[in-house]
Amino acid sequence: MKAYEVNFDGLVGPTHNYGGLSYGNVASQSNSQAVSSPKEAALQGLAKMKALMEMGFKQGVLAPQERPDVAALRSLGFSGSDAEVIQKAAKEAMPLLAACSSASSMWTANACTVSPSADTADGRVHFTAANLNCKFHRSIEHPTTSRVLGAMFADPRHFAHHAALPAVSQFGDEGAANHTRFCKSYGEAGVEFFVFGRSAFDSRFPAPQRYPARQTLEACQAVARLHGLDEEGVVYAQQNPAVIDQGVFHNDVISVGNGEVLFHHEDAFLETDRVLAELHDKLGRRGGRFQAVCVPREAVGVEDAVQSYLFNSQLLTRADGSMLLIVPEECRLNERVWRYLQRLTAEDGPIREVKVFDLKQSMQNGGGPACLRLRVALKENELNAVNPGVILTPALYGALTAWVEKHYRDRLSEADLADPQLLVECRTALDELTQILKLGSVYPFQID
Repeated sequence: MKAYEVNFDGLVGPTHNYGGLSYGNVASQSNSQAVSSPKEAALQGLAKMKALMEMGFKQGVLAPQERPDVAALRSLGFSGSDAEVIQKAAKEAMPLLAACSSASSMWTANACTVSPSADTADGRVHFTAANLNCKFHRSIEHPTTSRVLGAMFADPRHFAHHAALPAVSQFGDEGAANHTRFCKSYGEAGVEFFVFGRSAFDSRFPAPQRYPARQTLEACQAVARLHGLDEEGVVYAQQNPAVIDQGVFHNDVISVGNGEVLFHHEDAFLETDRVLAELHDKLGRRGGRFQAVCVPREAVGVEDAVQSYLFNSQLLTRADGSMLLIVPEECRLNERVWRYLQRLTAEDGPIREVKVFDLKQSMQNGGGPACLRLRVALKENELNAVNPGVILTPALYGALTAWVEKHYRDRLSEADLADPQLLVECRTALDELTQILKLGSVYPFQID
């Protein structure tokens, strides 16, 4: 049976703003309080989705969340009508209003961890929503994320959904941003690669000193158990704490994998030789030939990687078996990175082409091409069971573009978050979106 890797990209929400909320994310902090353009951000993301669809890749859409999250503000002691809650929060605790207005769910690599049916004990595709408990503005996402995923992948014969792990530090889980899968083909059993920044219990694993390590070993192990993964199909690796302290807050900022290929920086992991040998051995037992493409620090430093988001790219398998690397415009603007990419594609290696996309609105907030997408490997019958309303087609692209043009603001500043009308605009837009995507009632304002 045929199988595909489907990329489900997050639609940028109507409240996209630069709140500078993500400590450890250099771009997020550097652009704090800058004026954003929600409309431009959403259209840039849609343009990337459309381009990949037209190249023949399977492409889906994941809906944004309701923001500002008035229920979260109420839980923090603000009372009154929705408008009064927003106005009080703006006056008394603007950072909390900014957090509850974040459009960070656009980065769907953090939505959940996915294991395809070829890897799981019960032969279903498994989803575990990420608790994202390292950052308040992201920790409030998972209930809606779970409902949206449930509406997209609803058939229990093919899909299994797990609630987020306990929201405590020892089970810090950032989803697929720290998870990669290697396989000979998407429909065959593969090796799932979990990367963690620290262990909650084992002192053998050194922690970073400057920035927090968001993913724990214990969270990775819990997800593997929930998904029914075979021990022979799992590899755990620790992210290098020194690169976390340089702004590599997720593994997908320092490496990306697809098929049989891992594209990584020389300094990405601790015990790199052991990790690569284990991946080679375990994938080999499943019929694959693991290939590591290592970027030496002499060619591209960690600072260059963070600035350009070279590794926060999409590595896609083309029809002829070669690979295409989707990178942000910032890679072309970085001389060292662009020089390296020209050499890379000229060599006789697996990565044969690079395509550049303008994702400046997302990049300024700390998320590149890989942050914007959730990869789901699906066999043909499973793809047929996915809610068809979320699979991108030319007609859906046209409808979503018109929807953005109708509902989104051109500019949004921090002061604009205090406008209660923004909540009305967001709810009106999302109510229409659920009809376009055929999701049913997934938002609190639709359910309450």
